[in-house]
Amino acid sequence: MTDTRRRVKVYTLNEDRQWDDRGTGHVSSGYVERLKGMSLLVRAESDGSLLLESKINPNTAYQKQQDTLIVWSEAENYDLALSFQEKAGCDEIWEKICQVQGKDPSVDITQDLVDESEEERFDDMSSPGLELPSCELSRLEEIAELVASSLPSPLRREKLALALENEGYIKKLLELFHVCEDLENIEGLHHLYEIIKGIFLLNRTALFEVMFSEECIMDVIGCLEYDPALSQPRKHREFLTKTAKFKEVIPISDPELKQKIHQTYRVQYIQDMVLPTPSVFEENMLSTLHSFIFFNKVEIVGMLQEDEKFLTDLFAQLTDEATDEEKRQELVNFLKEFCAFSQTLQPQNRDAFFKTLSNMGILPALEVILGMDDTQVRSAATDIFSYLVEYNPSMVREFVMQEAQQNDDDILLINLIIEHMICDTDPELGGAVQLMGLLRTLVDPENMLATANKTEKTEFLGFFYKHCMHVLTAPLLANTTEDKPSKDDFQTAQLLALVLELLTFCVEHHTYHIKNYIINKDILRRVLVLMASKHAFLALCALRFKRKIIGLKDEFYNRYIMKSFLFEPVVKAFLNNGSRYNLMNSAIIEMFEFIRVEDIKSLTAHVIENYWKALEDVDYVQTFKGLKLRFEQQRERQDNPKLDSMRSILRNHRYRRDARTLEDEEEMWFNTDEDDMEDGEAVVSPSDKTKNDDDIMDPISKFMERKKLKESEEKEVLLKTNLSGRQSPSFKLSLSSGTKTNLTSQSSAANLPGSPGSPGSPGSPGSPGSIPKNTSQTAAITTKGGLVGLVDYPDDDDDDDEDEDKEDTLPLSKKAKFDS
Repeated sequence: MTDTRRRVKVYTLNEDRQWDDRGTGHVSSGYVERLKGMSLLVRAESDGSLLLESKINPNTAYQKQQDTLIVWSEAENYDLALSFQEKAGCDEIWEKICQVQGKDPSVDITQDLVDESEEERFDDMSSPGLELPSCELSRLEEIAELVASSLPSPLRREKLALALENEGYIKKLLELFHVCEDLENIEGLHHLYEIIKGIFLLNRTALFEVMFSEECIMDVIGCLEYDPALSQPRKHREFLTKTAKFKEVIPISDPELKQKIHQTYRVQYIQDMVLPTPSVFEENMLSTLHSFIFFNKVEIVGMLQEDEKFLTDLFAQLTDEATDEEKRQELVNFLKEFCAFSQTLQPQNRDAFFKTLSNMGILPALEVILGMDDTQVRSAATDIFSYLVEYNPSMVREFVMQEAQQNDDDILLINLIIEHMICDTDPELGGAVQLMGLLRTLVDPENMLATANKTEKTEFLGFFYKHCMHVLTAPLLANTTEDKPSKDDFQTAQLLALVLELLTFCVEHHTYHIKNYIINKDILRRVLVLMASKHAFLALCALRFKRKIIGLKDEFYNRYIMKSFLFEPVVKAFLNNGSRYNLMNSAIIEMFEFIRVEDIKSLTAHVIENYWKALEDVDYVQTFKGLKLRFEQQRERQDNPKLDSMRSILRNHRYRRDARTLEDEEEMWFNTDEDDMEDGEAVVSPSDKTKNDDDIMDPISKFMERKKLKESEEKEVLLKTNLSGRQSPSFKLSLSSGTKTNLTSQSSAANLPGSPGSPGSPGSPGSPGSIPKNTSQTAAITTKGGLVGLVDYPDDDDDDDEDEDKEDTLPLSKKAKFDS
């Protein structure tokens, strides 16, 4: 079992004074021969690699904080921290540190913190400068030790840097380098390596300017060839002078610019290839070297940008048909490097840079280059195009819309990009993936501008769907002419997956443009042919495309899907997948579950009516049974629209009773004693709610027929009629004292006259607590002035009493019907 007591996170403090997590591992302490002392070691828990190897220095101040944190400084700007998972582990390591330094473990800091600047300022008063040993072969070891000892202290580093500058010491050291190399003095060359490396770590721009000057830089690189850790010296100078060739594709007349380009290349080479990979303690000590390269690149871009003749010649040769292929390739590679340098510019300078390129005609030039057969040239042109799209997609969109007025669709820049994506010969389609990302950026409405005069989104998308979409979908349509893909190799599948990814993005963001295109071109049916592909990722891409369409819940799409029976390929794929529990199975079930949960009625009916037999046996999820239930509920509502309307009214509380009426009736109901109820009075039972619709509707229709036959005889007892045409008999129904009042609990089945299970006998006139028979337990549907409401009006009481007296005049057959 892993010892969690020693589990730690290693942190270092960066330039912004923020803690960076260097990894998690297990800490131990032990003697390290190389460091010649007790050290702290942290090995990564993931792979056992060494995260930290730090000698416990007797003079270093270690601090214990918050019981689980040990913090110390390794060098300037290099604060380190170990954060322990458990307090016990922190205490163990703290005891080891205190043991090495001879301190009591009860303290929280092992050394008294002395203000280093004050201490060294005192030293500075007594010795105003650092005295360097004379630059001789015999003293190289002494010089190397002096440089190494000065690095940990900021003031000593400052003094050393000043001494090196003032005495021209670096040039003297480089003279010794030539002597050592001539004498094959390997030990001296090893010392020079350590000295020059130490000078780099002083991080001083003034020293870099000397070291990177034309006369010194190659010797500096020569010193760094003799790493003591290597058995044989490197051959960096040989590479830079013989292998690496500077190609001047367009003659550069400015010698300063030419020298700056050479210098930047060599310094970049030193940083990337010559200097050893810096440790975690040395990374920030090379920040000035990074800055030196950065500002050099800024100067180069600025100087080239100001040289109008240079840029004019560059673009003229790029687009000239007489330019040979090799020369054109060099020109394109130069332009690519030029654009890459521009990424180091500040935003305002980058704006000016791309504006200059645009004015010089970079987009027409790219159009010419992309139309060529040379794949290397096209690849470099694609990289340049990506810089332009990432910088300002609106500029590219404006250009392609303008050229569409003059050129055919085949040679439009954006169509050339699509064709290169489709025709990528790389088996992994690396270029196609990059181009698809650029197209996605160009058609993304989120980065399109809207002004008072025009909307870029409307204009560009109209242009894209008219001139470009057919090029994008061509491989899809060509491969789906039958019931299964005509080509199903891996590369074709990858390409179609990229096309589908872009189309799915369009479905999500382009609304009516893509909708019209999909429906008019029958794109979804063609896409679903890919469900039969042997490549699961492609089948899933097709399913994802359909799922995105269904997710919009757009009835135009839904009608198109139902008309073309476009669930059939999905159901086939589901059945062919069998009982395998995989991504295909889950994705298809999720799509049907979405239809069920969102209650998309048209699709629910379509699926059940056409595919229920194929899906009814799927019982390991309740999705399809849930769809069937939704369908049956929907059909039941369609068969009984009036009943559904009544239920909706009661369920949604669209009409509410007057609060005073509710209070009066509740008080009357509570005042009613069970003893006052006559034998013939009925109590509304919950079972009344469960009657089926046929039982409810049949007595109503019979009652209405009898009403019409005897209408002339019953004029004086005709009840007020509600808007639905049903009678509202004013017979009163006494409720038992045990019945609860609830507006929505009683269904209309218990409130309709003559329905099975409805109360059998009318309440006796004037009995306390009685309410009209057609009401639910707390509400009566009454009519007044032609309006339907759930409110009893005070002036209705007299009419109710009068109607009760007339009840005896009803024909016996009707009375029997109500009593049944």
